[in-house]
Amino acid sequence: MDLFAKLKMNMGPLGKHSEFADGYFSFPKLEGEIAPRMKFQGKDVLTWSLNNYLGLANHPEVRKADADAAAQYGAAYPMGARMMSGQTSLHEQLEDELAAFVHKEKAYLLNYGYQGIMSVIDSLLDRKDVVVYDSECHACIIDALRMHLGKRYVFPHNDIESCEKQLERATKLANETGGGILVITEGVFGMTGDQGKLKEIVELKKKFDFRLLIDDAHGFGTMGNTGAGTDEEQGVQDQVDLYFSTFAKSMASIGAFIAGDPEVILFLRYNMRSQIFAKSLPMIFVAGALKRLELLRTQPELKDNLWKIVKALRKGLHDNGFSTGKSNSPVTPVVLNGTVGEAAALTQDLRENYAIFCSVVIYPVIPKGMIILRLIPTAVHTLQDVEETITAFAAIKEKLTSGVYKNSEFAISVGE
Repeated sequence: MDLFAKLKMNMGPLGKHSEFADGYFSFPKLEGEIAPRMKFQGKDVLTWSLNNYLGLANHPEVRKADADAAAQYGAAYPMGARMMSGQTSLHEQLEDELAAFVHKEKAYLLNYGYQGIMSVIDSLLDRKDVVVYDSECHACIIDALRMHLGKRYVFPHNDIESCEKQLERATKLANETGGGILVITEGVFGMTGDQGKLKEIVELKKKFDFRLLIDDAHGFGTMGNTGAGTDEEQGVQDQVDLYFSTFAKSMASIGAFIAGDPEVILFLRYNMRSQIFAKSLPMIFVAGALKRLELLRTQPELKDNLWKIVKALRKGLHDNGFSTGKSNSPVTPVVLNGTVGEAAALTQDLRENYAIFCSVVIYPVIPKGMIILRLIPTAVHTLQDVEETITAFAAIKEKLTSGVYKNSEFAISVGE
């Protein structure tokens, strides 16, 4: 069969919905300044779909730092990979400040979050090593593990009893191969909003010999007393061996970093192919990240206001009979049951009749028959925004109860 013909016959579990979803439910265009209120298809909407947790995307100091860096350096500098010709003092300064912020000895700056964590995992492991990981780890981690030539064991989400059993299996195999064991989980799981059980996992170090890597993309800047992350929140910073986060969430930018033992970071610097053979992170993003990190440290009111909005939004949803699952982070999932068609119908109702824009999540991202309306509160939302949103959700609650969406022409035509 012709390769392209095969692809056209099976567009994949999400792609098969593209005829009605493209441009509206998937690949929608939000226009205007990054803010709680933006335009969608020419209409003003209250937006709960941006990972701009601390509101830094349009913070005046951030905008000025970005503009100044662009004027001073342009988009090209530095030219070349860091190992060859792309190293600068600002790259090193940012790494030092990031390491200090998350209480690690050394950090290494990465160009992207998705590519970064894949490359870290790929570099750390060889075929003798064994991985134990949480079943709900982000797609970037799963993709990295697909490249791993050794054995991997998965445990059901946050199931510590199962994690221990997988560690028993991993230990037996590692003793045979002469390899090491890496446990991977997340600080905050981005879809469900619950924290990884870091405290319980590090307790297992008393019984097993392993190293722990956490991806804290949604916890960096939002969790812990200083915003240093979920391991700070749970009091286990000194027992997390490798701490990873992206700049795409709280930092509202591009880039990522990995922090940990100096010799391990040195190993990664000389062995991460994606960094050795890729152009250095442009100075615009480096200088901008330094300003963003400064604001994380010096303006705790940003995180405080984020949590004020989180608590108000969550209380309003709970008071109106909605479940937010086990979320104990800013990620606020409204968890419902229903078909793809119902998900589309209620999302369209929220956008068209109540001017509320939030992301809708369906299978295969989550199990079949489950719907998540994913709300992301930010420090620049207001209590008025929350009140307006709760009023809209109270209205759709009545429609959910009476089966309006299930029986809608749209839901019936779309089906599952």
